[in-house]
Amino acid sequence: MSTDASSSGSADALPPIADLVPHSGAMCLLDSVLEIGEEHLIARITPDRQDPFANDHGIPGWVGLEWLAQAIAAWSGRAAREAGGEPRIGFLLGSRHYHCDVEHFVFDSPVEVKVELDYRADNGLGAFRGELRDTEDRHLAHATLNVFQPDSAETLSAMLEDSAP
Repeated sequence: MSTDASSSGSADALPPIADLVPHSGAMCLLDSVLEIGEEHLIARITPDRQDPFANDHGIPGWVGLEWLAQAIAAWSGRAAREAGGEPRIGFLLGSRHYHCDVEHFVFDSPVEVKVELDYRADNGLGAFRGELRDTEDRHLAHATLNVFQPDSAETLSAMLEDSAP
């Protein structure tokens, strides 16, 4: 079942990004959730000068990949909340074909961030298609993202211990 502003009557029925991702403060990159479905999420970000990645020209185009990854985290966080849990840490393993049509995202110009699930395996691996569009529905960027979410804190701890020098 999809949760969106049109079916729920108001955008207020959608959870804030901060409730869906294990990030806080400036690292909670997205502004709001516009729509959540069983296999997709649409969010919005309005780049501003206080963004941790801002420079004199705007937000560098590569940051769009970070927005897509955080939209995936929010989608996963919603599933965790619905199951009675908390959002958990996940990892962006890589992306294929990230193509960005802009060198910088313009300050104060909203960007729609959409991710769609391609597959999710029982071992925590997943793949999503993502795209960024402006308010006039012009294509800004797209990619396929590969992600991994450990199934427990114990698995994450074991991973981190194995990577220690």
